[in-house]
Amino acid sequence: MTIKRISICTGGGDAPGLNAVIRSAVSAALNRGWECYGIRDGYTGLLEPEIYGERGGIVPLTRETVTGITNTGGTILGTSNQGQPFKRTITDETGQTTEIDLTDKLVAAFHAARFDALIAIGGDGSMAAAHTLYQRGIPVVGVPKTIDNDLHGTVITFGFDTAVSFATECIDRLRVTAESHHRTIVVEVMGRYAGWIALNAGVSGTADVILIPEIRYDIDKVAAKIEALRDQGSDSAIIVVAEGARAVGEKGTDRLRQVAGGRLSGVGTRIARRLEALLDLDTRVVVLGHLLRGGTPTTFDRLISLRFGAAAVRALEEGQFGCMVGLDPPTVRYVPLDVATRQIKRVPLNSDTILTARDLGICFGD
Repeated sequence: MTIKRISICTGGGDAPGLNAVIRSAVSAALNRGWECYGIRDGYTGLLEPEIYGERGGIVPLTRETVTGITNTGGTILGTSNQGQPFKRTITDETGQTTEIDLTDKLVAAFHAARFDALIAIGGDGSMAAAHTLYQRGIPVVGVPKTIDNDLHGTVITFGFDTAVSFATECIDRLRVTAESHHRTIVVEVMGRYAGWIALNAGVSGTADVILIPEIRYDIDKVAAKIEALRDQGSDSAIIVVAEGARAVGEKGTDRLRQVAGGRLSGVGTRIARRLEALLDLDTRVVVLGHLLRGGTPTTFDRLISLRFGAAAVRALEEGQFGCMVGLDPPTVRYVPLDVATRQIKRVPLNSDTILTARDLGICFGD
């Protein structure tokens, strides 16, 4: 297959390094004589081009377009994390809702734009969507992006290192104010159903307690840890909790414990209130939330993003369609999309980082 004209899209939540991937992929493609185009806001630019007016839903990507964007956060193409990108829910005049499948429309729009291949940058949802398109005959290569680091098939995703670095800095700052005011501060971080951010930032920031989805916590054991710190002469504490952490006996599966809109919310506040009821504590809750998504990518994230973008172009050139590029140190390898999306990558309970945390005396509430 001869490739002359490729498209690039960014889907899911934004993450530091997206622009570096775009820059690398465009540069590598242009060096091969290919034309490059960006699809606005995930696949919206193809599905609903009319909403962009004269700007159009497809953006030409040239060397000038991508110059100077390696160190910038966000994505110059825009993104969308509305869930399944090929599904739309419509409501009629009676209030009844119907879900429609737009996959055929998207495939037709892709071919109408005369694209030969697609580079899809995103997390597990975006990779699942890319696999669907591959099954419908579109030559596609995926690039793993998520600050949560929960994508199977790669040692690390870009955006994760930047998120952990910022979360660690925040924990450092909060430690100072916790000690000054003799407080317990609960720091809630993103991560969905995996505890990678909480674990890595918590250990790096010398947290006293780390609560992650992989280990159900007992609030009484968390309280006992705070009491033990008091007995040792410490009247402050830092508790780092992943947004998907759950208590022992809490009902529901991982993917059911959500509020309206499919968002995880409020675990930090719930833990703080429970501890106040058990102990005479002055607590504060800090939710880092979307602060973890923004900002300048770290050196590591810039480098891995540039490597992933170039590798995606090489994969297209080699005809390795239906794969995702993934880091398998020291190389970047090709992972079939169906393998990459088979399950989420969660923190192994016997990981060296968890063992280290336990040796440091950090409590996991178990």
